[in-house]
Amino acid sequence: MNIVSSAFPRRRMRRMRKHDFSRRLMAENQLTVSDLIYPMFVLEGENRTEDVASMPGIKRYSLDLLLKEAEELVELGVPLIAIFPVTPADKKSLMAEEAYNSEGLVQRTVRALKAAHPELGIMTDVALDPFTTHGQDGIIDEEGYIINDVTTEVLVKQALSHAEAGADMVGPSDMMDGRIGAIRSALETAGHVNTQIMAYSAKYSSNYYGPFRDAVGSASNLKGGNKHSYQMDPANIDEALHEVAMDIEEGADMVMVKPGMPYLDVVRIVKSEFKVPTFAYQVSGEYAMHMAAIQNGWLAEKPIIMESLLCFKRAGADGILTYFAKRVAQWLKEDK
Repeated sequence: MNIVSSAFPRRRMRRMRKHDFSRRLMAENQLTVSDLIYPMFVLEGENRTEDVASMPGIKRYSLDLLLKEAEELVELGVPLIAIFPVTPADKKSLMAEEAYNSEGLVQRTVRALKAAHPELGIMTDVALDPFTTHGQDGIIDEEGYIINDVTTEVLVKQALSHAEAGADMVGPSDMMDGRIGAIRSALETAGHVNTQIMAYSAKYSSNYYGPFRDAVGSASNLKGGNKHSYQMDPANIDEALHEVAMDIEEGADMVMVKPGMPYLDVVRIVKSEFKVPTFAYQVSGEYAMHMAAIQNGWLAEKPIIMESLLCFKRAGADGILTYFAKRVAQWLKEDK
């Protein structure tokens, strides 16, 4: 990149920063409501909410109350929500059969949401950890190792059940090899040619996921275990590029980097190298850290949240999954 510059004082960089109007005119990136994806937790029952202790302000909703939340999100202009289920313990199993139950919580939620709010995009999580008794994202062998191809077979069933329920987008977050191609082929064969796939392509084995595992109830099943054998090593970036390339080749419509802010270098290189729709997930640990500082008065709420999300845009993200989506959408509407 060639940068043409003249010497001070002919060139005063602060000149354009003096006024609000000129700062706005030269802003290189902007955050809009169209950049926001809202992850939401759904649980069984009626007229029920549960606070997620490690994520202040975030709740688990029963379906009837989730529909009311969705109505508000539509009014705010949020384009897409991502559904994550809280699976009762008695429906978890070694083979995760509940994951593809046509009358399961996710499938019922998708049908109800699409009936009530057809204009709202619905994304589902394709992974088995909410449904396994051990909290891992796949089917395990006698030694506790995740069996890749057997797991993929179950993931395909899960993705198909979501598409048949009406999901607009499936998000395979499991990190099994070859699962994007298998899911894409199955969707095509079943006639779901317009069901989109957002691949969790560069999903790292991160310590930032702790509060999420509390929220969906898999932390207790995992019992201190880890996911190093299938999620990526935080030390690696070239490996992420191989993962992204494979998912695109197998039929992913868009790719994701997860977690978000600590991995913005990965977001930038993925967007620069592949020039495909690229998303990032501001995960539960990032949310919890922000909220802890905000509640202690160490950081100002609106400025720090808006800055954090603008950083995703600057890095190259086309959109952001964030638990701040609803409040940010409200702020953006108020600022119009």
